Amino acid sequence: MAISPGRDAAFSCQKSALSESLRTKKFPLTEEEIFYMNCRAAYLTVFKSSLENIISKEQLYLALQHAGRNPSQKTINKYWTPQTAKLNFDDFCIILRKEKPTSKAELLKSFKQLDVNDDGCILHADLYKLLTKRGEKMTREEVHAVTSLADVNADGKFDYIKFCKLYVTTNEQCLKTTVEKLEVDSKLRRQQFGNHIEEPPERDPSSVPKPSPRIIRKTEQETFSNKGDTRSSSLATIRKFKTSISFTITMGANSNRNSKLTEPNSIKEWQCVQSKGCFFLEEDGEIISHQYRMQIAQRSMVYLTIKPLNLSQVEGKPSPWLSIDTALYILKENESQANLQLMCFTELRNREVFGWTGELGPGIYWLIPSTTGCRLRKEIKPVTEEAQLVYRDETGELFLTKEFRLTLSDIFEIIDLDGNGLLSLEEYNFFELRTSGEKCDEDAWAVCRDNFDTKKNELTRQGFMDLNLMEANDREGDPRDLWVTLHSMGYNKALELTEACPFVIDIYADKCKPRIKPVHMEACSGQLEKAICKSVLNKGDARVMDGYENIIVHTYKRDTWITSVIENKSDNKVIIHINNELSKNCVNNRGLNIFAVEVAPKSTMVCQHVMPVNERQEWIYYCVYSLIS
Repeated sequence: MAISPGRDAAFSCQKSALSESLRTKKFPLTEEEIFYMNCRAAYLTVFKSSLENIISKEQLYLALQHAGRNPSQKTINKYWTPQTAKLNFDDFCIILRKEKPTSKAELLKSFKQLDVNDDGCILHADLYKLLTKRGEKMTREEVHAVTSLADVNADGKFDYIKFCKLYVTTNEQCLKTTVEKLEVDSKLRRQQFGNHIEEPPERDPSSVPKPSPRIIRKTEQETFSNKGDTRSSSLATIRKFKTSISFTITMGANSNRNSKLTEPNSIKEWQCVQSKGCFFLEEDGEIISHQYRMQIAQRSMVYLTIKPLNLSQVEGKPSPWLSIDTALYILKENESQANLQLMCFTELRNREVFGWTGELGPGIYWLIPSTTGCRLRKEIKPVTEEAQLVYRDETGELFLTKEFRLTLSDIFEIIDLDGNGLLSLEEYNFFELRTSGEKCDEDAWAVCRDNFDTKKNELTRQGFMDLNLMEANDREGDPRDLWVTLHSMGYNKALELTEACPFVIDIYADKCKPRIKPVHMEACSGQLEKAICKSVLNKGDARVMDGYENIIVHTYKRDTWITSVIENKSDNKVIIHINNELSKNCVNNRGLNIFAVEVAPKSTMVCQHVMPVNERQEWIYYCVYSLIS
């Protein structure tokens, strides 16, 4: 593997950097709070305020270095594209979640595979192959910089043990210095830090009164209790707000059965198409999915549904992700792809199926799948024991294990988007982009077709299995590249699909056969964010902030979740503080009971989605929105 911060690394170096300064605190910080403290410390080393924006590659590189990262030029280019004009503090936090610091153990393990003499050294020629051909590939200039370090290079050899120690120590010291600077400067500690406000508690939590459920008037103080989400409890503080409004919505167990989805009576006579897709959870919690274009040739009544795809091969034991919410937003293309008009979304429900029925005129439509992120979230309990993927028989021949073959069969079902039992080049490329970031061109596909089982120019299930076996053989049984594929597809070490949710879309029309084509695999943002905001503004309840008529909170209650959108009609950006601590049996997509959001002038933004933890029980949404600035 190349030296890259993009590895699963523990918070050990960050904790050690903070341990001394936190020793006097009454309440120990959680890993989440340590992460955000490091983000703030690094950001405020480069900028005067966390409300300032990163406006150049050089600033991004410097801020990442102060956060204990050592980004390559490729890493910088990944986040600062030709279209990038600026990045804010929240963007910076997202980058740090993705680009985690590399641990010493990981570095040593990566280098040791090339240490043929087991003497702690690697020939420069072998090092060059490793760093430019595997993992996040480095440039010639970057490799030359490594081999030119006087302390770790001699006689054409690279002392990787010394280098690993130097690399980790330098990153830790950089982070420690940055955090200590923030600790010393109490003025910086009192600043607003993006979407998180932090002031370590210095008082007995038992003496803090509970917040009043009444609306908090202008200039009044709000006191937050320490109960609720442990990550927000140490953020408890007393602050002055300009104004506040509160919402209380009580939802019964399995609420709103009156909105149940029903099929049209004559649906058996309608023409139907189907396509599969998948939601994938990224390292930073962002969700990406397939997006589609649909063509309707003539005005028709349309029945459209989306639901999680059940892959369970055991009768009576459904796939665990069937409880994940799904939705589909339908936007009409007017003149260009940039000009999309929200037509409808799947707001009716029948168990795990969400759907919509209505009339659509002829034209091109975009179908954008959505999930709130309340239930599709990072795995809390990591699996320690790794499943076996390959084995050798008594003759030394390599085989895939039964468990791995079953997993590959499920992956085949997920990526076979049209459900015809074969993989086209287009379908395979969605898989390749997800797992390797690269596409397979026509020449490579021809080689694949010549060496593996295909039918009608498409790869069969057996051909897909053999392709993975070839990859294992190419690595002489080393399963690391196979695990990269599995993790990219949402599987954990026990071969459980925990960070993805496959789904299936069905479209029926009474006058013509609809056509659907997957065209992108992108983050659930941008057009989707606009569509959600518009749907909530159209159908939700609006509350104006007392004394601030240009700031409006819109709340829309659906069958099993509540979405809130903040609209800022003013000419200035605003920061809104959100407190969910008195909600009961609820979970939100942000994973925090208390947080803050910054809303740009003349804009709307999705503030949060809230769902019940247990649908079989009553749930109460109680939220206070307070204007900070």
